[in-house]
Amino acid sequence: MKFFGLQKLTLLDYPGKVACTIFTGGCNFRCPFCHNASLVLRPGECRAFSEEEILSFLKKRLGILEGVCITGGEPLMQNGIDGFIAKVKELGYSVKLDTNGSFPDKLKDLVDRGLVDKVAMDIKNSKEKYPITVGIEDYDISPVERSVDILMNGSVDYEFRTTVVKNLHTLDDMVAIGEWITGAGAYYIQNFKDSGDLISTGLEGVDRNTADAFREAISRYVPGAAVREG
Repeated sequence: MKFFGLQKLTLLDYPGKVACTIFTGGCNFRCPFCHNASLVLRPGECRAFSEEEILSFLKKRLGILEGVCITGGEPLMQNGIDGFIAKVKELGYSVKLDTNGSFPDKLKDLVDRGLVDKVAMDIKNSKEKYPITVGIEDYDISPVERSVDILMNGSVDYEFRTTVVKNLHTLDDMVAIGEWITGAGAYYIQNFKDSGDLISTGLEGVDRNTADAFREAISRYVPGAAVREG
């Protein structure tokens, strides 16, 4: 495997763990607000790390780091991701996987084999607005629905999260999301911020009052829903 980014230390990406974050390249979605456009569209232009380089780094950080966050891009697109994660687990690290939920069979396999300790899955929008939000006309949402069911009916620690964009998300969408994931263990609203490396332009985040209204709407279905800062 090849990786296209390494953040050597993070206290945010894996809550409760001193961790590093590694980035895979490529994604099957084209979300206009994606803040890692280079990784999605042009991974070959990014600094590449071999699997051996990443594992060597992790071996040197034993006793310092506790966890590894694997993000992207979409990690579950990658052939061999399960074998790589198995090697990370053999070193003694906890593994957090970030995913868009579009590969439920791969997700279930990793969960069933105990290869991931936490999953953070994006809920891009209400079901009706998934195609416009992921940038794919007529997108079939059924794989995402399956992934939601796998997490909500399984035993692995998980969270759902939505990056909210003024141009794409409404209060009605939040209600629809809440109805969809009623009783979920954890849900976070993340306000869109322009990273300067976006797939589309002209997008805005929401103001704090709107974010709080979104949280309140979700909280009727997912108690403890929160706005995540930063």
